[in-house]
Amino acid sequence: MGIVTQMLTYLPATSQDIEYLLWLRQQTMTHYLELAGIPTDQQTHLSRIKYQLENACIICWQGTKAGLLKYTQDETQIEVIQIQIAPEYQGKGIGKAVLENVLAKSRKNKLKVVLSVLKHNPALRLYQRVGFEIMRHDASSYFLQYIPKIV
Repeated sequence: MGIVTQMLTYLPATSQDIEYLLWLRQQTMTHYLELAGIPTDQQTHLSRIKYQLENACIICWQGTKAGLLKYTQDETQIEVIQIQIAPEYQGKGIGKAVLENVLAKSRKNKLKVVLSVLKHNPALRLYQRVGFEIMRHDASSYFLQYIPKIV
């Protein structure tokens, strides 16, 4: 377990976190959404934030809010719905550590992981580095999956 992973904690997101989550989404997603021609008004952001909020966790690093992880899990797969790292915490290995936690869970439970990423979002490179492969794409997004190697 890396040093960054040891400093990570996850808190269930609640409606009290909406203001933070709106700020986070505006900071991390607006530029890429605009490039993709996707609406970036406050109502659209709030709709996306509230979608599956019960499956969202606030990522904390050294006890401070650093981002969001939202995912669902069923008997066949884990779907990463959203992962966002606050700008001041990007480039510190936090996003990679969060993904590695998800991938460890997938290996343990023998579940594939799926997610999508906007085409202009540089997070695509991180996803590919940790083992995700592009399965298909549409006008704005790539759809990726990670299949754990069963040893």
